[in-house]
Amino acid sequence: MPFTVRDFQSLVRALEKRAAWKAELRRLLLTEELLSLPQVVRELAAAQARLSEEVARLSEEVRELAAALARLSEDVRDLVAAQRRTDDRLGGLEGSDLERRYRERAAAFFQRVLSRLRVVDHQELGIMLDDAVDAGAITSEEKGEILLADVVARGRRHEQDAYLVAEVSLVVDAEDVRRAASRARLLQQATGQPVLAVAAGRRVTPEASQDAQAAGVWRVLDGRVEEPASPAA
Repeated sequence: MPFTVRDFQSLVRALEKRAAWKAELRRLLLTEELLSLPQVVRELAAAQARLSEEVARLSEEVRELAAALARLSEDVRDLVAAQRRTDDRLGGLEGSDLERRYRERAAAFFQRVLSRLRVVDHQELGIMLDDAVDAGAITSEEKGEILLADVVARGRRHEQDAYLVAEVSLVVDAEDVRRAASRARLLQQATGQPVLAVAAGRRVTPEASQDAQAAGVWRVLDGRVEEPASPAA
């Protein structure tokens, strides 16, 4: 007897009422792989959930690490800035000490530049420059520029009265040479006497050494005196 549509519908209704029949029919019709698929899907879903949790945890750790690195970078920047300020203060103190040393021992350091050397007191220099301003030899601005010189001294060179103007730096650079030459010219203009420009320090940059030769500026480096090829006086 053929199996009709009505028979199929009756079977479906019977299976809906009898769970055991439905499970048995499923077992007969489906392979083991297909039957286990729901469990596999559940396991995959659980694994995906665990993976999502792990990714979330790692993301949080990465954010914490990034924040820590940002704080570390900020600390390093602060440390570098503090070190730079310390170096600047130490450099300033060392530079000031070197200037004082050159003023106090000017006769020793500059003995090859001038003989009978005597450092001009700053107050005395100011009064002398005031007289030059009154005489119209220099302007008030030029007087102020001369007063910024690190060392001003007077003495004798080739049996003639002369002055020297020295700029003192730990490392003599081109700007030190320029200031020494400029202030020496102004002082010569103010006094009407020869003035020698000197750049003094512990060492000199190559550029400054070349500029000193060209401008006729003496170099005094830790007691070693280098006369320009074409002396100013």
